[in-house]
Parts: sequence; structure tokens; C-alpha cells
Amino acid sequence: MRTTSRARALGLLALALSLTVAAARAADEAGDPLRGAALFQGKCFACHALETDRVGPRLGGVLGRAAGAVPGFAYSPALAGAGFAWDRAALDRWLAGPRAFLPGARMPFFLPSAKDRRDVIEYLATQPAARP
Repeated sequence: MRTTSRARALGLLALALSLTVAAARAADEAGDPLRGAALFQGKCFACHALETDRVGPRLGGVLGRAAGAVPGFAYSPALAGAGFAWDRAALDRWLAGPRAFLPGARMPFFLPSAKDRRDVIEYLATQPAARP
């Protein structure tokens, strides 16, 4: 009886541990918008804002927006004629290496860390487009 109880307890402990690890991995893969906000301020804000254009275009509402489509912003010809909308996958590839993703792009900055990219993208997903 004792061995069965101990085995059952160890099995439950192993299950709880595996669920905890799985939950932690899922949370990490989903991205952390709070950490992304801090990364945006520290790494992106020199060139980008959410509601106004700077060196780079405004990024509020970027998810779902056509690439190269902020009215009045002077995009590179490559980005202006890109012909796709920004989704998480496209933003991830862009942030991993803009010039590799879209030859002719002007943005020199990239985020080598996949976690940093996920966090910034999740932050941007929470930011609505600026009101006109």
C-alpha cells in the first residue's frame, strides 16, 4: 500500500512539474507586453513613437496595417512597394533583420533575441492606431 501511495504521489508531483514547465514555456513563447514596453522604450524609441512619425513611422496600430502605408511617411521604395500587411510573423522576421527580410529597407537596427522580438511584438499588439 505504501509503495502505491508513494508512486502515486511521485506521479502527481511529476505531472505538476511538467504542467508548470509547459505553462512557463507557453508564457515565454507568447511574449510579455510589459517587458516589451520597456524594450520599446530602451531600444526602439530613439527612432519610433506610437502616435507620431519620427525617424521611423509611428507604430501604434502596426499589426494588421499594410507595410509602407502610414500617410505622409517617406518609406524606402522597398517598403513602400512591399505588398503585405504586418502580422506577428512578418514583424518577427523584420525585427530579426530588416535588410535581410526586405532588401532595400533602410532600417539598420535589429533585435537578435527571439524573446525580445516576441515581447516587443506583444507590446505593439496592445497599442491602437493613433487617432487622426
